[in-house]
Amino acid sequence: MDDDLPPDLTRLRTLETWAAHYLTRIRARIAAVERQQTQQQPPAPTAAPASPAAGPGRARTLDWGLAEAGIGVPTTEVHRGDCWARGRSLVPVSAERARAELAGGAQPCTVCRPDRVLSRPP
Repeated sequence: MDDDLPPDLTRLRTLETWAAHYLTRIRARIAAVERQQTQQQPPAPTAAPASPAAGPGRARTLDWGLAEAGIGVPTTEVHRGDCWARGRSLVPVSAERARAELAGGAQPCTVCRPDRVLSRPP
């Protein structure tokens, strides 16, 4: 375990909240810079190159999603939008719907643990 992190849960939760807040600010700044660059760029040529899998042209990552029960998924699971364990199809949902699904018996992903964030008051 890294020695630069505090050992107690209270301070770790505080750091987690701060990091989530700061990530939101960073994503907002990225979106603003992308809009600014789009406005300054000349029109693209008629034959557009294929867009990269990652980078400024990628689609925005959804915040929350549901992986419906099916093959390999015994029950509906709630995931963070950027979870690597979400599978191929994730139905985008609002934070309120994700909370309702968790309260209704949907399982939180054991990797991204959306229940830890969604259980806090907004």
